[in-house]
Amino acid sequence: MNRIVTLDEFIIHRQKDFPYASGELTGLLRDIGVAAKIVNREVNKAGLVSILGVANTENATGDTVQKLDLYANDKLIDCLKNSGECCGIASEENEDFIKIPSVESKSAKYVVVFDPLDGSSNIDVNVSVGTIFGIYRRKSDANGDCKLEDFLQKGSELVAAGYVIYGTSTILVYSTGRGVNGFTLDPSIGEFCLSHKDIKIPERGNYYSVNQGYYLKFDVEMRRYIDYCSDLNLRLRYIGSMVSDVHRTLFKGGIFLYPNTRKFPHGKLRILYECNPLSFIVEQAGGKALTCDLERILEIEPVDLHQRSSIVVGSPAMVDDMKNFVEKYSMPTPYVENGAATNGAKPA
Repeated sequence: MNRIVTLDEFIIHRQKDFPYASGELTGLLRDIGVAAKIVNREVNKAGLVSILGVANTENATGDTVQKLDLYANDKLIDCLKNSGECCGIASEENEDFIKIPSVESKSAKYVVVFDPLDGSSNIDVNVSVGTIFGIYRRKSDANGDCKLEDFLQKGSELVAAGYVIYGTSTILVYSTGRGVNGFTLDPSIGEFCLSHKDIKIPERGNYYSVNQGYYLKFDVEMRRYIDYCSDLNLRLRYIGSMVSDVHRTLFKGGIFLYPNTRKFPHGKLRILYECNPLSFIVEQAGGKALTCDLERILEIEPVDLHQRSSIVVGSPAMVDDMKNFVEKYSMPTPYVENGAATNGAKPA
């Protein structure tokens, strides 16, 4: 019988893989694991207590905040504050980033970004939700307060990222840039245990995931690609919780699409809290992640904490197929000459 390896053991054993192996990142990942256990407990009993439902407030980006969102947000902040391993936090639920005072004179070297409870509107109907997180090494002076520039980094600068999915079992998946591993919570001992080692996304899959109710609001190239998926008899699966849809895609193969629409011309999902961490995970597992304008998600230079983006992420061959459809069907950018636009591209 294989020996059980807990999350804490695994993190400590892999500490040598970190670019700056001095223990802080190890501590941060353990703090997130503790917060995930607390949130998992509340998610599983949400129907029995008053925290289920809408809090009648909106977050910084105008979405209705669920009560459990606020609880998860508070618990993550509390756990990350206690150890003093990070100097600042940015959350989807907060308009601005939060500076964390030094603990025991530590010079914290990291900042953490997170979506505390992705897909929380699904809780009322007992559908899987999740927590998404990303960790960056700060750019500002470690002897002072964190600054906005510490958070507005490209996803390629992530030193670690991951998610926790609260479903029929609770699974934490994370990467420090050297592969992806998954840990399932064993409620009998209260520990996350290694259950999915060195996860690799299939080259292709039989699933595509998109909110097809918005089909007519998508650009023509996206509609053509969705028609192509349907013609191939791929199975449409859409949960309405990005972390759940991406989790399935990671293990089963497939493609997840959240294109821009007329209402959200730049896309709807947040770069810092959703797109970057999950794209980092998928790329580390061998997949690809692009915007609908074919820009690599992890190369986007964010200019705002709550900046949004379109995203297409999943099996590499399927993302390449989508790219081909965009290149084939997208409208050419008008060429303007002497104040008059033409329908063609700029002449050679």
